[in-house]
Amino acid sequence: MGNFSRFFNGRNLHMPGLLLLMLSLMLLLAPSSVFAGGGGGIGFVPPVWTILPFVGILLSIALFPLFAHHFWEHNYPKISFAWLVVAIVMMVASVPADVSFGAAFGAKFFVTYEEYIAFIILLGSLFIISGGIYISGDLVGTPLLNSIIILIGSLMASIIGTTGAAMLLIRPLMRANEKRDSQAHVVLFFIFLVCNIGGALTPIGDPPLFLGFLQGIPFEWTLILIPHWAVAIFIVLGVFYAMDTYLYRRETKGAQIAPQKVSIKIEGGVNFLLLLGVVGLVILSGVLHFETTIAVGSLGVLHIPALIRDGGQIILAGISLWITPQAIRQANQFNFEPIKEVAYLFIGIFTTMIPALMLLNARGGELGLVTPAHYFWVTGFLSSFLDNAPTYLTFLYTAMGSLGIPTAVEMTKSAGPEAILTGISAGAVFMGAMTYIGNGPNFMVKAIAEAGGIRMPSFFGYLMYSSVILLPVFLLISLIFF
Repeated sequence: MGNFSRFFNGRNLHMPGLLLLMLSLMLLLAPSSVFAGGGGGIGFVPPVWTILPFVGILLSIALFPLFAHHFWEHNYPKISFAWLVVAIVMMVASVPADVSFGAAFGAKFFVTYEEYIAFIILLGSLFIISGGIYISGDLVGTPLLNSIIILIGSLMASIIGTTGAAMLLIRPLMRANEKRDSQAHVVLFFIFLVCNIGGALTPIGDPPLFLGFLQGIPFEWTLILIPHWAVAIFIVLGVFYAMDTYLYRRETKGAQIAPQKVSIKIEGGVNFLLLLGVVGLVILSGVLHFETTIAVGSLGVLHIPALIRDGGQIILAGISLWITPQAIRQANQFNFEPIKEVAYLFIGIFTTMIPALMLLNARGGELGLVTPAHYFWVTGFLSSFLDNAPTYLTFLYTAMGSLGIPTAVEMTKSAGPEAILTGISAGAVFMGAMTYIGNGPNFMVKAIAEAGGIRMPSFFGYLMYSSVILLPVFLLISLIFF
């Protein structure tokens, strides 16, 4: 019993053990049917009440840190796992007696956990590698310097991905502002722009666009979003500069902000090559095509390019840990708690959202979506609370079905469908910034900031900021472009 208790001891709850327990529970609940059958070909649609665990985990993430912070800090892995178990029990209960659990949910579980593992490997490798780069110098968090760092991050987000840019620059930005009274707003705008909006220009930038690339949308097509990107970046960065200037002058009691010569020193620069290696592996996985796949029962198949990508990222992360002097990671205050927090919470989120995504896939066409603006807002709203990558795919398929278009690349060949695809793409990428859970890097940056002593807004506090600052910008983009 003692070993069992230690296994469930808060932060010591290990992910392999969590997944093993989850699988064991499924086998116990339905020993004759789990993972049997065709994996979703029966057209099963889960009832609406199966999304309650998803609502529950969202409310837990929103309310526990607000009203029971210390309890949440020590028990969030168990809370996430509890909702995961409740979700599986409810999914099992929703399956008709004459249908196997595997036939109803098996394929969706397989795809979801395949995406989850790829998601964690990508975030983890970028987190580890970027943690081996130490940027120091005479960095003082003036409004101008903060704006420049955020703008550079927004540009880099489309080159090395939102996660890569965020993990590379959040620590130097925090160090530059460590003596300031007001710091949380700097991190918030960093999340808005670097973790989300900045990644709209290439498939590397944000996972939804990469999924579109894998579906056949040309790599360069996303450059169509340059005007939308530019308007959003210009306005949001302008609001940040004005807000940061006001707060900075209040902190310095109205003193003028003098120009300052900045010297920068970079240690662990070899990790930049490893970051480029991660990006290269992501691109390669979309370019390589192997006819040979590895079948996993009747659930689905593993694709060789994806295995190369994920395995290569793990190797590059291992190389970074091996070759980077420990002093650099210590200077970065590097530890694994932020990535562990993301892994624990998102396994619960990915699992509980399975019925919600299945409902959207089955009934998304009933939403009456017609115009690009419809797709922009609905995709964006759901991307704020669901993972934005599968939400993007759901509405891409919805649009293709309603327009009678057989392949994704056909969406780019005429004005009407292309405008709808633009709305879906912009909505998924931009509005992932609306909540902490809208995009993986959001929660990662929040965890790093809190580990560094910055008191970040609660879930609802963040939502208030994003609604006041971002929604008017998105409304203007909708009016101008859609």
